[in-house]
Amino acid sequence: MTGFDWGALMHAGIRGLGLKPAEFWALTPAELMLMLGAGRGPAPMSRARLEELASAFPDNRIDRG
Repeated sequence: MTGFDWGALMHAGIRGLGLKPAEFWALTPAELMLMLGAGRGPAPMSRARLEELASAFPDNRIDRG
């Protein structure tokens, strides 16, 4: 079983989210993780990855005139 880094979680909840200590301690770990944005899916594509894909798959202009 993995433990929690309570110091980091308290910092994120109290300083990052602006929770009062009583509000922080009233949350379940699942509620806190939801508020912190955990599990929202994959990270957005970076600019470097976009440029890599644009180079690999360039747009081909079709002259329709």
